[in-house]
Amino acid sequence: METTNNPAGTPPDNNLVWAILCTVLCCLPLGIVAIIKSTKVKELWAQGDHAGAQKAADDAKKFSMWGAGVGLIFVVLYIILVVVMGVGGAFAG
Repeated sequence: METTNNPAGTPPDNNLVWAILCTVLCCLPLGIVAIIKSTKVKELWAQGDHAGAQKAADDAKKFSMWGAGVGLIFVVLYIILVVVMGVGGAFAG
C-alpha cells in the first residue's frame, strides 16, 4: 500500500476573491472572517481533512455573501437617507 502526502483531487474553491472584495467594498468585519476561512482551505486539504476544507470554503462563501448583503443594506439606507434629507431640505427652504 502506497501512501503519499498529496491528497487526491483538487481542493474546493476557497472563495478568496469574494472574501477580499467583501472586505474592501462592503463589510470589513465579515470580510476579514471570510479571508481567514478561505486561507484555511488549502491547508486543511493538504492535511487530508477534505470535509474540513469544504466546510471552510463554504464558510468563506457564507461570510462573503453576508458581508455583501450587509454592505448593500447600508448603501440602500444611505440612499434613502440622502433622498429624504434632500426632499426635506427642498420643502424647508
